[in-house]
Amino acid sequence: MLRFHHIVRVSLFASKASTFPLTSVSLSTSIPKRTTFALRSQMTSFSSSSSSSSSKLLFRQLFEKESSTYTYLLADASHPDKPALLIDPVDRTVDRDLSLIQELGLKLVYAMNTHVHADHVTGTGLIKSKVPGVKSIISKASGATADLFVEPGDKVHFGDLFLEVRATPGHTLGCVTYVTGDASDQPQPRMAFTGDALLIRGCGRTDFQGGSSEQLYKSVHSQIFTLPKDTFIYPAHDYKGFSVSTVGEEMQYNPRLTKDEETFKNIMANLNLSYPKMIDVAVPANLVCGVQSKRGVCVSKKQE
Repeated sequence: MLRFHHIVRVSLFASKASTFPLTSVSLSTSIPKRTTFALRSQMTSFSSSSSSSSSKLLFRQLFEKESSTYTYLLADASHPDKPALLIDPVDRTVDRDLSLIQELGLKLVYAMNTHVHADHVTGTGLIKSKVPGVKSIISKASGATADLFVEPGDKVHFGDLFLEVRATPGHTLGCVTYVTGDASDQPQPRMAFTGDALLIRGCGRTDFQGGSSEQLYKSVHSQIFTLPKDTFIYPAHDYKGFSVSTVGEEMQYNPRLTKDEETFKNIMANLNLSYPKMIDVAVPANLVCGVQSKRGVCVSKKQE
């Protein structure tokens, strides 16, 4: 496992831009179940309720229309270095994202994925080639290449803010959800970046990449629906024009996950979805940080 030392901290408050300072991050052979990483992006700014902290989360929610993918930019805007991170960047929109980061005066330190995507090529490898020092992050369970691997319980810190890692497999074996911290100096309400595990009034398919409807049902109910009901849900995709939901809304209105487990499994087994048009390109590329021709762009740090 990896251990992150001198992790950057960040305060996660809903704001559409974010930056956070990157303190030195060193890796060792084990990672404590606490690692700190990224902020999301939406035009909103949150400040901590704690009198001892004036940290603010700069947040942006960005959209890639071809794959209907949301990319999230989070940063600690109150930190001198304005450290920032991107969640689920897309190769086609890397220049847009980096331009925004530059305009906002942020320092990008992490480019992270919720899982190995099948519908688009991740932008992490391209970002690393354009911005020296940025570290790519993905779950250890994904089997993909990255600079840093996270596991359940890890915390990703940027500035004075942090995200905690929750394992939410079922759409793929390596899916994780990144959730803003629950400490008194962290943004409230909390925010959950759920990838494809939980969508707004839906969920990711479970018929490829080691997917399991039984596992997905358990993941969502144990790792996401146990969060405070006012926690914001920010998925990796939306196809109906929605941008955000809450845990409480999905517990009440999600047409699949409000059902009992057996009914849910039956629904997922009868979706009759077409074969993903990008999967044969996207999955091989995303297993190597989105860069097929330059395998060295992302450095694998797989453990024994």
